[in-house]
Amino acid sequence: MTKRIFWGTSLSALAVLAATPAHAGDALTLKPSMDARLRYENVDQPATDADALTMRVRPGLTISSKSGFSVLIEGEGTLAISDHYNDTNASNGVEPYSVVADPENIELNRAQIQYKSKAFTLTGGRQRINLDDQRFVGSVGWRQNEQTFDAVRGEATLGPVMLDATYAWSQRTIFGIDAGPRQAFSGSYIFLGAGAGLGPIKAKAFAYLLDYDAKEPVALTSTQTYGVRATAAFKLAPKATLDLMASYAKQSDYKANPVDYSADYVAAEAKLGYGVFSLTGGYELLGADNGRSFQTPMATLHKFNGWADLFLNTPPAGLQDIYGGIAVKLPMVKALPGLNVMLVYHDFQSDVGSVDYGSEWDAQIGFKIGKKLGLLAKYADYDADGFGVDTKKFWLQLEYSL
Repeated sequence: MTKRIFWGTSLSALAVLAATPAHAGDALTLKPSMDARLRYENVDQPATDADALTMRVRPGLTISSKSGFSVLIEGEGTLAISDHYNDTNASNGVEPYSVVADPENIELNRAQIQYKSKAFTLTGGRQRINLDDQRFVGSVGWRQNEQTFDAVRGEATLGPVMLDATYAWSQRTIFGIDAGPRQAFSGSYIFLGAGAGLGPIKAKAFAYLLDYDAKEPVALTSTQTYGVRATAAFKLAPKATLDLMASYAKQSDYKANPVDYSADYVAAEAKLGYGVFSLTGGYELLGADNGRSFQTPMATLHKFNGWADLFLNTPPAGLQDIYGGIAVKLPMVKALPGLNVMLVYHDFQSDVGSVDYGSEWDAQIGFKIGKKLGLLAKYADYDADGFGVDTKKFWLQLEYSL
């Protein structure tokens, strides 16, 4: 039944979008959108493994006017073609496989109205929110089902000053319509940011106040986080660039959270580019205090601390991640447009207790097939030592966007 609903809804949406004219009248513009992703994911762990072949379709339509107003409606459906994996939904019973957090799903992904001018943007409704590098708030775009928010967001640019303020009341998670109470978490969430740029340097102060409703299963994890972030980009020579990033934040208990704690976050990264090559090195600390550790439950977590996803929840003793990598872009290979290769190494340690959490190698290669298709292969190899289990993951992905 789920598959019939999925394909019926997807094909109906495609038919409507295909029949939509480019322009309707003189005042309104109609723009259809579509992205689809076919992905194979394999997980290899000592006691369990998993094979998942999933297809995600995300059709949308934007109606905009010359006055700056627009309306966006977007659906999302995910189909499990091969479901030998634990999709994390308790309603499916005990599944003797490793976790792949891409459950079958069909939902309204975004439904928003927006006003946009040169200096100001106001967005209301169910929307995608990606702040900075998505370390604290993001759309979790790597997973098939996207994370969105029911929120009102205002963005303003006043000369060199940038302001960003969001009030959200629902976190629409990646776990889908069969996830019970984990489908969405209600609460009162405030995201604030104020920044300015001076030449190659940009600095920003931020605050994230997460107050989950008492009925939610995550109610006791409410937090308040205050911090600063700075980035800089320098051109060292005609073919050489240097990008720098540094961030610091302090997190503590908030509202219903009963544990009195205060933990630090520290991040620093340098990226040196020369021609088609780039070298990256960095350090990230998610500190611990009084048995609690620094958490970022609304982040795009796959981007951080290794692609094997062993540290989606920061261990109680905290986490230190020292990493380095090399990337190569090969535009000269005309047969494979956008060809790029990346290799990254992570070394993981605890913040307190001097625990060795192991290490990880990550690698990927990607390129375009024509103008609208992208092919990506990724691999992650986590070597456990004092935390988790040895984990190997492989992905092969084909993505289309319109």
